[in-house]
Amino acid sequence: AMQFNSGDWQIDVLIQGYPGKSTQHGGLGWSTVALLRGHGRIVVLDGGGYGMRKPLVEALAKQGVKLSDVTDLLVSHLHHDHVVNWPMFRDARIHVGRKELAWALGVGWGETAVPEHAVEALSRWPTMQLMDDGQEVLPGITAHLSPGHTPGHLLFLIKGAPQDVVLLQDAVKNRVELTTRSTDMTYDPAVSRATIDMVWEICRTHPGCVLIPGHDVPVVVENGVPRALSSHSAGIKSWFGADLQDTTLYSLAPSNG
Repeated sequence: AMQFNSGDWQIDVLIQGYPGKSTQHGGLGWSTVALLRGHGRIVVLDGGGYGMRKPLVEALAKQGVKLSDVTDLLVSHLHHDHVVNWPMFRDARIHVGRKELAWALGVGWGETAVPEHAVEALSRWPTMQLMDDGQEVLPGITAHLSPGHTPGHLLFLIKGAPQDVVLLQDAVKNRVELTTRSTDMTYDPAVSRATIDMVWEICRTHPGCVLIPGHDVPVVVENGVPRALSSHSAGIKSWFGADLQDTTLYSLAPSNG
């Protein structure tokens, strides 16, 4: 896991997001999950999709964290690969964007990547609390409206030495979206572009800040160019052989590391 420090917060990337889609089966939903510790709080960012439950418990355990230790769940937006695991953290305070929740509850069932039942139940959950644009959600961590991927998407800015950290999630899903200023999933390309312009402005005004995207490795912008801070590790193990021990491994990482 990659670790960063910003002010009184330690940020560990528990599960690394992946920039890809399958050829036949739609979006992978392999999204970034991070752990933030500071100010007496233990915070999980988003929590991934259903398939990540076991790896997430294992990744938290490596950090010495049990599910019941988590005090806050910070939700960037209400797509299934970011919010469905909220019941794992049902005792925590669950922070959801006010604008995002209104959109997700109003959108037609079965029409988007919103998991309808999970969001509906979350909207009535006693520890759920709403976040607004510009709000200091936790000490030193502010939420900023970053629409385009969804209307109410929030990114989170953590300010402090030695570097500021920006939890982008799907405001900018990967390095290619950052450099080209175009996005793969958006309800309005112009709105998404304005959000990416805002992220570039954050980079300009917070030099050396670490950007943690929702579906890529963390990057830092140097001389106007994003530099990856780690390499991808992803693969699929398949059973095409005679027995369960006979597996085929497909690496999904670029061959140059």
